[in-house]
Amino acid sequence: MSRDKIAIMPTRPAPTLPVGEHVYLRAPRRSDAQAFLAAAQDSRRLHASWVAAPQTDAAFDAYVARFGRRRAAAPTHVGWLAVHRADETLVGVFNLSEIVRGAFQSAYLGYYGFRAHAGRGLMKEALGLALGAAYGALGLHRVEVNVQPTNVRSIGLVEAVGFTEEGFSRRYLRIAGRWRDHRRFAMLAEDWQQLHRRRASGAARSAR
Repeated sequence: MSRDKIAIMPTRPAPTLPVGEHVYLRAPRRSDAQAFLAAAQDSRRLHASWVAAPQTDAAFDAYVARFGRRRAAAPTHVGWLAVHRADETLVGVFNLSEIVRGAFQSAYLGYYGFRAHAGRGLMKEALGLALGAAYGALGLHRVEVNVQPTNVRSIGLVEAVGFTEEGFSRRYLRIAGRWRDHRRFAMLAEDWQQLHRRRASGAARSAR
């Protein structure tokens, strides 16, 4: 194992979360602090002005308290770590925020990957798992993602999995001390189901 990858304690994937070929998702916990903070520190240049990942024990504890294992019957925030199945190292993070039920059934999705696994397609696989959980176990109707216009990799990721661009939000979020514009993307549960059927059909034809 390379020195810039710190393995976490092996844990079986939660039974309600889908498992991919190379990665699985699970809730973050406080015992992940060492591996998470090392990966976040190693990825500071990659994250640049795109995202502010927790960099201290206190910040990570606050993150786990907000996005960790759900205790409420209807949580408003749900977070997952993407974990590499081969060596149990951290691939990235996915956070569903401001989950609103009732007639809305919607949430905002934020995510970021870690440098040690960048460029290997693992975040695309993990994003598919996160969406499967959002529309499956969580029963959401709509997931929205907001991306800075110059974050080409992230825009490519959401477009690759089938998000639709819906608009542009000026000075939408304050990140690294500046208000930053964002492009707004969304996916509906029926979009996901249709994409899933298409991929399943394509895989079946390829197997013939």
